[in-house]
Amino acid sequence: MPPRLGRFLASLHPATRNLLAARFIRSVGQGALIVGFALYLDRLGWSGGRIGLILGTGSLGGGLLGLLVGVTADRWGRRRFLLAFEAMLAGLSLLLVFTAKPAILFGATLLGGFGRGQAGAAGPFAPAEGAWLSETVRPQDRGVVYSVNAGLGFFGMALGALLAGAIPFLWRWFPGAVAYRALFVLSALGAVAVFVLMAATPGGGPVARTAPAPAATRRRENRALGLLVLTNAFNGISMGLTMPLIAYWFALKFGVGPGELGPFFMVTYVLTGLASLATGILTRTLGLVGTVIVGRGLGVGLLAILPLLPTFGLASVAYVVRSAAGRGTIGARQALAIGLVGDDRRGLAVSLNLASMILPSTVGPVIAGYLLQGGHLALPFFLGAGLQLIYLALYAALFRRYEPPREA
Repeated sequence: MPPRLGRFLASLHPATRNLLAARFIRSVGQGALIVGFALYLDRLGWSGGRIGLILGTGSLGGGLLGLLVGVTADRWGRRRFLLAFEAMLAGLSLLLVFTAKPAILFGATLLGGFGRGQAGAAGPFAPAEGAWLSETVRPQDRGVVYSVNAGLGFFGMALGALLAGAIPFLWRWFPGAVAYRALFVLSALGAVAVFVLMAATPGGGPVARTAPAPAATRRRENRALGLLVLTNAFNGISMGLTMPLIAYWFALKFGVGPGELGPFFMVTYVLTGLASLATGILTRTLGLVGTVIVGRGLGVGLLAILPLLPTFGLASVAYVVRSAAGRGTIGARQALAIGLVGDDRRGLAVSLNLASMILPSTVGPVIAGYLLQGGHLALPFFLGAGLQLIYLALYAALFRRYEPPREA
């Protein structure tokens, strides 16, 4: 970590540092599950279409729940929602250690975001987490802090992906699908650790009620949120087509399993985390919107050529660079969304930012699952790249006016 960035992080409020640490811890289990969850369902005998369906419907329900959380967390207290999430995540994870009932698996995708690789975010309760993080961060620092937050999530996912690569060793004692249940133990341990950390973190209470904002301010905020929802819809569908089933796609196309995919995803998330840190620094010069356009623009080109590459080595390199360039901008995009409204509506802003991507993305895994099942391994990526181009054009045209002030 660059010395200046280290000093900056050391100067942050203790609650901010705790939330950053929680992001890292939570992401370890998510990284393991992005490698193993779809492969676990495949081992249980689920078809590609059925795997896509459970991930898609889980995303739909999670997005709707996230909207409810965003609307109510500002009023009831952000900390309470995160404590409830960690307790629920621990319970679901422990249940899946002992059962493979479809209803429990669906609950895990709906409430815990299992298999969706959320970079350490708190599933449908992420709006409460994002709004809480904004409480003690200055507007001009949000680009850096939210990028570091995303980066730590990717570093934790890298560690989890590496641990998931040990599943083949467990097959000596736990044959078939049973070995994958170790991933749920890892998720449960992380949830307990984050619960303890959140319980000791100050802040996160209900936002004090203030005088209603002027009507002109509310209209400006609502217009900005409407533009965000419209733009994110294209990004969400693209994400759903390519991300949730990526481990399954590699397994189908190149015949690889968790032993190869674990280290591959580890490298992917390490480099994506480093890209997130670099993105945070880059926002100081290019601004939030400019940084997003550069990173996501590079990612679109790589997404289009990925399915055309003939070997696992070449395809994995393209995916790693594409992930680093595109997903490394998550923090910048969240910082922009937070700044569109006042403090009393930040939970709402985060929930709309997430839901407007998650809800459209629910159709992606279903479509991709059936396409992959039918042998159309390239089409999801071509469709996703086209949608990404539309998203970038809208983002560049609509959001430059909402840039926060910059500080050298």
